[in-house]
Amino acid sequence: MKNVSKILILFVIAFILGGAFVAEQQGTSLWAAFTGHEEPAAVETQPQTDAITASLPLAQGTMTVADIVEKSSPAVVNIKAKVQVNSISSNPFFNDPFFRQFFGDQFRFDTSPRYETGIGTGFLITKDGYILTNQHVIENAVSVTVQLNGQKKEIPARVVGQDRDLDLAVLKIEGSNYPVLPLGDSDKMRVGEWVIAIGQPYGLDHTVTTGVISAKGRPITIEDRQYKNLIQTDAAINPGNSGGPLLNLKGEVIGINTAVNAQAQGIGFAIPINTASQVLKDLISGNKIQHPFLGISMVEVDDDIRAQLGLSSDTEGVLVVEVVSGSAAAQAGIARMDVITAIDGKQIESTTQVQEIISSHKVGDKITLNIIRQGKNITLTATLQAKS
Repeated sequence: MKNVSKILILFVIAFILGGAFVAEQQGTSLWAAFTGHEEPAAVETQPQTDAITASLPLAQGTMTVADIVEKSSPAVVNIKAKVQVNSISSNPFFNDPFFRQFFGDQFRFDTSPRYETGIGTGFLITKDGYILTNQHVIENAVSVTVQLNGQKKEIPARVVGQDRDLDLAVLKIEGSNYPVLPLGDSDKMRVGEWVIAIGQPYGLDHTVTTGVISAKGRPITIEDRQYKNLIQTDAAINPGNSGGPLLNLKGEVIGINTAVNAQAQGIGFAIPINTASQVLKDLISGNKIQHPFLGISMVEVDDDIRAQLGLSSDTEGVLVVEVVSGSAAAQAGIARMDVITAIDGKQIESTTQVQEIISSHKVGDKITLNIIRQGKNITLTATLQAKS
């Protein structure tokens, strides 16, 4: 009997110890399940900055990541944009079909204004308080405030200029002698060069990430926005980073962090700083940016189109499927079913290429188009108009 008791006691002890071991192994997931928060992931004991700095091949005239961050951070600001939204509430019985049959829609809506606050990042470009950021950060905002690095005080800011097509905006805060970030030349950046992103992802202000330029000239579409000629990088860009600077190893801004592919890791995008530099004076002055517009809808020529139009197998270009009435294209005589094979002597292979060529011009510029129409080669000249 004593032996049986000892066995039972040993079994109970083993069960308790086993349960403790399982709890230790599953504690993180259980905590996350109940609280909605994850425990911090384990990190290596070696400081991350040292590891990154050691891996960056520094060229003459460049600085370490730590040097760049220390010098650049004072000019990076956190942005809060207050936006009014309509709060829609309904009677809890409204989803009941019998309730709706007797009372109709009279209890359906109770709208009352409420406000939400969006966050983003920006950076100072002049000593007297002009800040560059993304337009989507402040879109439809009723008020905007910024926080300088290391300060809790929120400074009122006003939007002096914005352009939705380019997703750029300039804010102004009162004051003088602010630190500024120098603007670099994004055209000189090469794929594979190291870059540094600073922002406040998920509200974690002045977070620093590093990576390389993965590609240039990327076009992407996000909801109703079409971006062209973006810089792709694997430096982590997350919500809240929007509008923050993408820096080279000289501490110069070469891009404006804009978007991240939520379906994949290591794919972020930035607007080249040269795109912003071209319109910066107009944004600061509050002038409306004029975008050149040809006025066509188009698709790329493929094998099916070649077969239908009797084109040779090596024909490249875009097929015009619609011409906007009164547009530059219409006035130039461009018609539906025209195939544009070249613009200003440049062979056309994609719709993106056409958009980039048009965007590189100014309103009023003339462009020459080589077109195949009903098997014949013709040349037309169009004068670009402003997009309305």
